[in-house]
Amino acid sequence: MTMLQSGRTKDPYPFTWEIPAAALAVWALLAVLAAHTGRALANITAGAGWTWPSSRALFTSLPALLAGDPRAGLASLGGAASPAALAGWIITVEVLLLAATIAGSVWAARRWGPGRMKGMASRAEAEAVLGITRLRNTARIIRPDLFPSGPTRGIRFPAPRQTTSQPVRRNQ
Repeated sequence: MTMLQSGRTKDPYPFTWEIPAAALAVWALLAVLAAHTGRALANITAGAGWTWPSSRALFTSLPALLAGDPRAGLASLGGAASPAALAGWIITVEVLLLAATIAGSVWAARRWGPGRMKGMASRAEAEAVLGITRLRNTARIIRPDLFPSGPTRGIRFPAPRQTTSQPVRRNQ
């Protein structure tokens, strides 16, 4: 079965470094944004309001932010979260990002990965084409003798066969 699955088509484009590098760059950007989101959530729970750095301070304030400074890269802030709350929120948001990344990777590998079944319909697709719902909806087309259209809709069974009262004898 594996030979049949992999032998249908060949991808002429080789697997090179560009796609993994782009995925890693996108994930690194998401990790930076998650760290700033953790800081914003820590500050909002401390009562300092929603805080977000300017676009220039997005990457330059990251070392100080990870060191525990909740005011790094912000123009002004009245109050701020404690370093422990900041670390807790950043870890929580980063763990959520990691969980979403793993779930998305597993889903993508099942959907488009090398181990997927090619040419197989899902259960929903098979039911839509071959299932009982479609058979019931198209019963008048499939068997117009049993399911007539018009006012006498309903199941009509064919008339029973006439049988003779005499048993049929066969020569032996």
